[in-house]
Amino acid sequence: MTAAGAEPSRAARLLSALLYGACSLLLVLLNKALLTAYGFPSPIVLGIGQMAATIMILYVAKLNKIIHFPDFDKRIPVKLFPLPLLYVGNHLSGLSSTSKLSLPMFTVLRKFTIPLTLLLETIILGKQHSLDIVASVFAIVLGAVVAAGSDLAFNLEGYIFVFLNDIFTAANGVYTKQKMDPKELGKYGVLFYNACFMIIPTFLISVSTGDLQQATEFNQWKNVLFIMQFLLSCFLGFLLMFATVLCSHYNSALTTAVVGAIKNVSVAYIGMLVGGDYIFSVLNFVGLNICMAGGLRYSFLTLGSQLKPNQTDEENVPVDMKS
Repeated sequence: MTAAGAEPSRAARLLSALLYGACSLLLVLLNKALLTAYGFPSPIVLGIGQMAATIMILYVAKLNKIIHFPDFDKRIPVKLFPLPLLYVGNHLSGLSSTSKLSLPMFTVLRKFTIPLTLLLETIILGKQHSLDIVASVFAIVLGAVVAAGSDLAFNLEGYIFVFLNDIFTAANGVYTKQKMDPKELGKYGVLFYNACFMIIPTFLISVSTGDLQQATEFNQWKNVLFIMQFLLSCFLGFLLMFATVLCSHYNSALTTAVVGAIKNVSVAYIGMLVGGDYIFSVLNFVGLNICMAGGLRYSFLTLGSQLKPNQTDEENVPVDMKS
């Protein structure tokens, strides 16, 4: 963690971005296998598993004095709000959309997180962005619209979930950056209390909707390979939450969204080859590539400026440096 008033090192910025990209890529592929290939019926129960893993890992680490975050008091819910609501919305809408869309279309539509994050950073954090960055965002959105407009496997429910996921992801990233004051909850406290506050309501939702019953009656619980992948997804869910907070801490919410765009390049093309649910069309393919090109251009602009020595561009200055 950086000291107040000190700019994070280039190595910390780059490594946190790479960790986030790697965790995000692996988790999308693993969740796709669980929800589609195995046919696991409940994204909500999978989300509960990931929240439970987060709580257990962080609590054990706190008990063993590996990490530190404040003990619970009545002010913590006020300090966190609205993060718990955004957190669970992001979590569940992401899992639901993954199960209902092909990997390439999922990754294309997730690009709308970037302009939403840019807009929210401008409104909530007061940041200004260059014309080059705005133009790159426009290219990303244009490519997404072209690709989605020719989606031959159109799924309205999937589209609704993925757009909700975009909104929750953008808002969660920006508010996490705002709330992650080391003098208050810190990054570990934000993760731990988010999961604690939302695991019980999410569990009740799974009971009321019948998701929990479907999950317990699932016929693959005796399959050792399935169980290993389920547990790995729970662990990777924690790791992704941690990597997201870490990347936003050392960079910005917008940079975290951009790293997600780089990851999506790999996911989209892997999905074409091994996903089994991509339906090819020329317009769809062209739109997808426009979107990916815009994402890469945006990524090089943002991450490239961060790797320049003595660069203190407004986008990369941590919130605590501005106070």
